[in-house]
Amino acid sequence: MTSTGFRRTVVAFGVCSALALAATACGPGDDGPASGKTRITVNCEPPRSAEVDRAFFEEEVAAFEKRNPDIDVVAHDAFPCQDPKTFDAKLAGGRMEDVFYTYFTDARHVVDVRQAADLTPYLSRLKSYGSIQKQLRDIYTVDGKVYGIPRTGYSMGLVYNRALFRKAGLDPDRPPATWDEVRAAARRIAALGSGTVGYADYSAQNQGGWHFTAELYSRGGDVVSADGRKATVDSPEGRAVLRDLHDMRWTDDSMGSRQLLVINDVQQLMGAGRLGMYLAAPDNIPILVKEKGGDYKDLALAPMPGGRGTLIGGDGYMFDKHDTPAQIRAGLKWLDHMFLTPGKGFLGDYARARKHDAPVGLPEPRLFTGTADATDQQAKKANANVPVENYRAFLDGNPRLRMRIEPPHAQQIYSVLDAVVSAVLTKKDADIDRLLEEASGKIDSILARS
Repeated sequence: MTSTGFRRTVVAFGVCSALALAATACGPGDDGPASGKTRITVNCEPPRSAEVDRAFFEEEVAAFEKRNPDIDVVAHDAFPCQDPKTFDAKLAGGRMEDVFYTYFTDARHVVDVRQAADLTPYLSRLKSYGSIQKQLRDIYTVDGKVYGIPRTGYSMGLVYNRALFRKAGLDPDRPPATWDEVRAAARRIAALGSGTVGYADYSAQNQGGWHFTAELYSRGGDVVSADGRKATVDSPEGRAVLRDLHDMRWTDDSMGSRQLLVINDVQQLMGAGRLGMYLAAPDNIPILVKEKGGDYKDLALAPMPGGRGTLIGGDGYMFDKHDTPAQIRAGLKWLDHMFLTPGKGFLGDYARARKHDAPVGLPEPRLFTGTADATDQQAKKANANVPVENYRAFLDGNPRLRMRIEPPHAQQIYSVLDAVVSAVLTKKDADIDRLLEEASGKIDSILARS
């Protein structure tokens, strides 16, 4: 799944603009017009409806082309950045841009179907590569070769309402660190009455399976075996996840009576001040404020309870296998300028973001390490316009967790696990052992077909 709320940027369907058609052909591998410029097509330009982001993006492209007059960048836009319904067709049909957006979970697939250029010989051209977190770089590394460059990353945590914590007699500066503490806090918050919910979770549209995975990781469990061949959800950790959800729902009555919730339902509850806690990434917080009526001062973030791991996600760029060496070099330069220079570029110019009332100071994405990270964090801190102290627990605790990417065939597996989570939250007599046994068989079948 993708986390909802990062700067929303988008992608087109691989057709040339009228101007580009007038100048040259559109296919990957075509360096450009006779002027001698290297031409690259790129995607994930914000749509015209996102006026501010669109302006930022175009401003950065213009600045890049001014600094690199030998490179012509043709950007494509649409929404979303990657449409799962068309992504594989574009790959197979040779209609992908020269430099194209991918979710972390796509990386191996694009390599397996042999549609990605090997970037390894060109990495010296990417000044920032060594400063990117290794666990993110590794996502795009297959059999020792590099096929993509990370752009942003997120990890799941516990969003909670400080005002409700205080009202329930809980210390908002000491959020729950274990699932037992989550359950205890949820009971106290729900006891406030007036429709207040202590803890909410998703259980429909594959989102329940997504959160089950995150909760399983937090306890040290896994969804599939290390070799990707067998399901591992029927485990003590899997049973513990479902038992806690069952008991919070039916024994404690701390999850409310309405179930089969999806992300929008839970965000509305939190924004309205009627929910104590739910799992999400930091990018949910501005949505809660700008779209759901919440207040930054009441919203805080803690690391995933359980202390063992957290689910991470994010995105990056890969290069079409037909790209010429000149296009690869140009594309890497473009990525450095747009996304990978600390404190600058499309996503990193925090002074510009603050000037346009975009939130600055959220604890993620945190892409870099060492000096680059320090430079980026210093620029973010200098321009912060949100209460960064509310995220201190997340900042302190998250680095100690094991970062875990989504399982292979995630959406198919999430569909199976959705049924498990929804059964536990809607049926008091749900048989947890049987549910996990049946889910394991279905996941094994999915893995066997791959």
